[in-house]
Parts: sequence; structure tokens; C-alpha cells
Amino acid sequence: MEITKSTRHQKIIGDFGENLICNWLSRSGFEVTIVDHTGIDIVAYHSETQKRLGITVKSRTRNFGKEKTSVNVFSHREGDDDYQKVINACQAFACEPWLGIYVETTDYADVYLTSVENYRRRYSVKAGRAIENWKMGPGYQERYKEDGLVKHIRIDFRATNWEW
Repeated sequence: MEITKSTRHQKIIGDFGENLICNWLSRSGFEVTIVDHTGIDIVAYHSETQKRLGITVKSRTRNFGKEKTSVNVFSHREGDDDYQKVINACQAFACEPWLGIYVETTDYADVYLTSVENYRRRYSVKAGRAIENWKMGPGYQERYKEDGLVKHIRIDFRATNWEW
């Protein structure tokens, strides 16, 4: 089934990605809230570990054949550095910078969650590029699976009666 996006799909998918990540963090013992702040979307606190996460969430929809397309995570345009916005917001909220990725396709959705430090150390290929991205190819997906610092869930979509 091809995904036909509504005019508000970008907003809807963004909200859904944030809420889904909040749900899984809450299921994991975190106190969680969505924040409307430049740089981060979620603040999560785990009382047992004393971890306080400031999470920027990137949500995307991919049609059939585009499932392996990378997700842009940080733009470094002159005077508008997304990475620096995350760092500044996390300093303001006294939390550790994290990155959440939600990518849905026609048949499934993947959610990834990792610290910005882990992303930059192991997966970023910035080196003078204007945009950093989260790779979705098979080799990278295997690397994420083997990395204990990358949290991952997959949701399978099975529409049994959803044709219009």
C-alpha cells in the first residue's frame, strides 16, 4: 500500500514520533514530557539512574523503495546550527543531549534512540558537510543492532481492512 500523505502529515508524523518515544521511555521508568523548546522535543528523567535526557526527535515517512533513505539530523547552515541548538537547550535544562529517530514505511516503523555523543563518535560523517544524517542502509542497521548504546524498536504494520 502506497502512503498518501495529507497536507498536515509532517506535523502529525512529528508528533507521533515524539509521543511514541515518550511512551517507550515511560515504559522504561522515565518521567517524560514533551517540551516546546528550540533544540529539543523531549525531556526525560530516570530517578534510579539519575539520567536526565534532552532529546531531539526526527520523524520521517518513507514510501516503498525509499526505506533506506538517510534521515537528516543536524544542519550546519551559517547562523543556524541545529547541533548547537541541541547543546544549548540541554545546557539550559541540565540534561544530556540525545537523538531520537522515527522512520515509518509502508510495512513497519523503526525507532532509534542514542546519545548525541554516541552518534557523533560512531556514526557521524560530518567532516565539512552542511548536513549530518542517520544512515538507514543495511550495513548501518546491522551496526545499530550490535551497538548496545543504540536503543531500537520495530513496529510492524498489518492493515487487515484499511482500504478507502
